[in-house]
Amino acid sequence: MNDICSSKFRDVTEFTCYRAAPVRSRTALQTSREDWLAEEMPVALVYNGISHVVMMASPKDLALFALGFSLSEGIIASPQDIYGIDVVPACNGIEVRIELSSRRFMGLKERRRQMAGRTGCGVCGVEQLNDIGKPVAPLPFTQRFSLRALDDALGQIRRFQPVGQLTGCTHIAAWLTPQGEIIGGHEDVGRHVALDKLLGRRSRQGWRDGVALVSSRASYEMVQKAAMCGVEILFAVSAATSLAVQVAERCNLTLVGFSKPGRATVYTHAQRLAE
Repeated sequence: MNDICSSKFRDVTEFTCYRAAPVRSRTALQTSREDWLAEEMPVALVYNGISHVVMMASPKDLALFALGFSLSEGIIASPQDIYGIDVVPACNGIEVRIELSSRRFMGLKERRRQMAGRTGCGVCGVEQLNDIGKPVAPLPFTQRFSLRALDDALGQIRRFQPVGQLTGCTHIAAWLTPQGEIIGGHEDVGRHVALDKLLGRRSRQGWRDGVALVSSRASYEMVQKAAMCGVEILFAVSAATSLAVQVAERCNLTLVGFSKPGRATVYTHAQRLAE
């Protein structure tokens, strides 16, 4: 399916995602050389003129991040709830200005919270512990995926991680077809942000069949974000947390950790998987 709403999303501002900096190595402390550093910037999501959250993120694909965050946090139900997204430089970072429908904005105001995020922080600013776990409708069982296809995808993933190859500092979230082809991948210094970028891309492109793969551990927030967007299968390169497994079990998501060639640890709902 083609991009269903590209005219509403403007992410035209160019930012650099990495830069050179002088460093010294342990074996040559007196000798300076250049190495590459991943850029990390404060990104404010501003809904209808009101700042909702500030996250530390890589300055790329921020319109997709805003869309994915809005979906995975339950602020919107579909891209049609957003009338436009503008990415603009601010004095100390970047503002992503999102124009919500009146109905969705009223809902956001009722549960609005302010939080100053750090890299990978998914709980910062939540007002009460009960707000941590969002109600997620149980997922259907419509997807099947072969672990052989996972092996194929793992061999491709570095091609979608150019900043990570330069800096060793970014996570990636990728979308895999049932055949194991990676059709989209997004990098970020924050694993949650990388996943939100992918979820935004998936929504815009209308991708349904397939699975998500993340290069990080699987926290409960990532499971919850995936489930909120209807993703039935989530692969993580590293481990899953105990709460992530509980949430995945409850919402019928197939969660797999330690995803490496020839190896995988299936935590929940293995019936969607085949050799």
